[in-house]
Amino acid sequence: MRIFLTILVSSSLFFSSYAQEFGGNPPSTRWKQINTDSFRLIFPKGLDSVADRVATVANALNRRTKYTIGDRQKKINILLQNSTTISNGYVALGPFRSEFELLPQQNSFELGSLPWPDNLVIHEWRHVQQYSNFNKGISKAFFILFGQEGQALANALSVPDWFFEGDAVYQETLVSEQGRGRLPFFFNGYRSLWNEGRNYSWMKLRNGSLRDYVPDHYRLGYMLVAYGRERYGAEVWKTVTSEASAFNGLFYPLQKGIKKATGQTYASFRNAALSFFNEPATANKIADSLSQVRPKQKHFVADEEYPYWLDDGSVVYMRSSYDQTPRFVIRKDNADEKVRVRDISIDQYFSYRNGKIVYAAYQPHIRWGRVDYSDLRMLDVGTGKQMSLTHHTKYFAPDISADGNTIVAVHVDDLGKSTLHLLDGNGKIKFTIPNPDQLFYTYPKFLADNKILAAVRNRHGQMSLAVIDIVSGSNQFLLPFTYNVIGFPWEDKGTIYFSASSNGYDRLFQLKNGKVISLTSEGSQPAGEYQLNVRSEKAVWNRFTSQGYQLRFGNIEHVGTSENISDTASDFNVSSLRKPENQLLNRVGDSSFPTGRYSQSFHLLNFHSRRPYINDPEYSFSFVSENILNTLQAEAFVTYNRNEGSTQFGLSAIYGQLFPELNVSSDYTIDRNALPFNRTHRAYWDEWETSVRFSVPLNLTHGRSFTSLSMGSDLVFNKRYFKGYYKDTFDNRAFAYLNNSILFTNQLQQARKQIYPRLAQTILLNYKGAVTNLEARQFLASGSFYLPGLFTTHSLVLQAAFQGRDSVRNVTYSNSFPFSRGYSAENFYRMWKLAANYHLPLVYPDWGFGNIVYFLRIRANAFFDFTRVHDFDNTNQLVRRDFKSFGYEFYFDTKWWNQLPLTIGIRYSHLLDADIDGRSPNQWELVLPVNLLSQ
Repeated sequence: MRIFLTILVSSSLFFSSYAQEFGGNPPSTRWKQINTDSFRLIFPKGLDSVADRVATVANALNRRTKYTIGDRQKKINILLQNSTTISNGYVALGPFRSEFELLPQQNSFELGSLPWPDNLVIHEWRHVQQYSNFNKGISKAFFILFGQEGQALANALSVPDWFFEGDAVYQETLVSEQGRGRLPFFFNGYRSLWNEGRNYSWMKLRNGSLRDYVPDHYRLGYMLVAYGRERYGAEVWKTVTSEASAFNGLFYPLQKGIKKATGQTYASFRNAALSFFNEPATANKIADSLSQVRPKQKHFVADEEYPYWLDDGSVVYMRSSYDQTPRFVIRKDNADEKVRVRDISIDQYFSYRNGKIVYAAYQPHIRWGRVDYSDLRMLDVGTGKQMSLTHHTKYFAPDISADGNTIVAVHVDDLGKSTLHLLDGNGKIKFTIPNPDQLFYTYPKFLADNKILAAVRNRHGQMSLAVIDIVSGSNQFLLPFTYNVIGFPWEDKGTIYFSASSNGYDRLFQLKNGKVISLTSEGSQPAGEYQLNVRSEKAVWNRFTSQGYQLRFGNIEHVGTSENISDTASDFNVSSLRKPENQLLNRVGDSSFPTGRYSQSFHLLNFHSRRPYINDPEYSFSFVSENILNTLQAEAFVTYNRNEGSTQFGLSAIYGQLFPELNVSSDYTIDRNALPFNRTHRAYWDEWETSVRFSVPLNLTHGRSFTSLSMGSDLVFNKRYFKGYYKDTFDNRAFAYLNNSILFTNQLQQARKQIYPRLAQTILLNYKGAVTNLEARQFLASGSFYLPGLFTTHSLVLQAAFQGRDSVRNVTYSNSFPFSRGYSAENFYRMWKLAANYHLPLVYPDWGFGNIVYFLRIRANAFFDFTRVHDFDNTNQLVRRDFKSFGYEFYFDTKWWNQLPLTIGIRYSHLLDADIDGRSPNQWELVLPVNLLSQ
């Protein structure tokens, strides 16, 4: 059996994991900076006040919390991004930088209601402190050998992701009066598992599942970190992570660090931590009166969100599952009917009235990855037809008036200011409601008499319900402002309904005649209840369960007791949070820092890592550079080819600041060799190649499809220097050629369990042609077409390809033709290929061993390849040959060390025709990823 190393082809066409976008900002962006000893804060012009606030809080955190993780502080670059509709942030190595995406999201239950820049800095700064102090021992050795990416890999192997995020969540909770550790929503996942008796193994809790709901590592990590701080003091994790990041004990270093710091084994520590939060959560069992409950299912069913009553007594709602993409559904008599698949959206919120649905859909900029929009769509429920109301706007949480002629939506500008816009049925602005109190609006709803009802946040992040006068913008606050979050307001016959957190639970409330009434008693449900819609006292809402958000139905008449919402957010009995640090955000005040211009050309070359790369027979080592704005990526590399015995040295750089990307590369290869046709001695030569490439990557994503188009052209100069036996035989003349390519991809949205999208296409066109007096050309066209299989998680993939080159053979270009699997790939004169693949999941083991490897899914692919070639024989006659193969592939979707996702495959190919190199008919290949540092 011959085993080959090949590059793993991803099982998804979707975007790669979250990272900084290359060339993501337009060149017109004018950057400023605040430069201190601890950080350089880079921000667009106009965000000075936000930058001052971020800098102030970061400095305060450095003084007050650094000691709990270590004493080292490495200077970091932080970018503030204000042109995207995504609410996120990250800190990363390679290079060491952070990005804050500044637009707040509407849902306060998920991330809280604190001012979003505050929330970002108190969380992300903890990651800065972590990376600054985790460069020691073997981790430092990795850093010395491989740079920042080496440290990132070593830290990932020694310090689990649950600690990175759990520790950051603890810090955001410690230094504020809110934070996720005080949000009931944050605990919904584990509360639902515990109350439903789903006792998953530790490895399943760590690695997740493709068929069951498993809370993420943020939630797991917070409980472990908070318990450690509660039981063993503020500096316990400083001791643990110092041991772990240094790999003291080498194997399972974090487990040994916990044993050293606490005296407990890792298993007993985590069990005690989970029990600390479990026991209060399970003290009261479910009391599910006044609701229709579906039978408990074994696995995740679906999220059923934002229900609205229709005139005929049916309910329209949003449904999304692990098998199907999000869609609008009508439920009538316990049967569901699809209305339409939702356009790509950041969240699932929508509003309904009079047969019309209105919602906000995601729309990226055609070129700049850090610029995107939130545009309004209107859907007719009866016909399923949809129209776009706005273009390149930033609208959120729209609602329709009772007469259907007006839409109210939250508009957020690039400075983070929130206003309510009234729009007509065509998306034109009718009126902008004043915002004299500088509130942040969420989930506005029309009331009678020119009023709007909304859940609002003040500048401190406290929340209330407000009735807003459309003309003046004046506010009538219905509840006192507190750090308990509020959302999803609704009005029926003068009574206001809403969800709010109170005393550690997210519950349903009504406000009637100035009195707040709880519709669910404290502790009567294991997890939150949300999105109540009432019509003539008939109620529908949803409850968070381990099977997804599940609809509940009931009648609210005579239900509930009078109750005031609690004044403060719960700390869930974590007494270590009751520290003076809780007031940090309120005590730091406002400071002003000197600012200056940040040049886009500053520190363009920033070599941060050294990257080994193995793709047998080639072994490479490269030095990688990337500037902080990520407009220039560069690489210096050396590659050894084991088959040829050749060595290549090269430089490459790509500049993404302009509309067309510019790529320049140059490499020199020593001791290339080949056996010339009809010759007995091998030819040896050195080769120099330089290229300049212009390319235009376009993001054409719209509606329900992710679409991209990339067009580019290289001008390549190549010169060979023959030596040895044929030094004076072959011509050393140089030649140049154009390498032109077009790549088009299009795919529908993809559900979690789907191996490939239900419909997708990829088409590649490539033409190489000499521009000197040398004749040399080659054309390639290939495409893959993804079609639905027999079941929603199956995929039929059809492939076709053609490649042709000139017959002179002055130059042999690189061969990218997808030859039939199992055969030796050769570059023939003409080649055609047809292929069929059928992909299907076999089993979801949700099983692993030793905290080393965990199996999420085993899947298979049955394939048939047909390749026909034409080429010239020794008598220069054109002959035809076929290369047919069939076989199967098994792929194992795994996680290693509880956090590194890897897909490993085994391929068997049976050759139906003779191989040109004489391979046997039965071929086995091992399909492996080849670059762990960039996973």
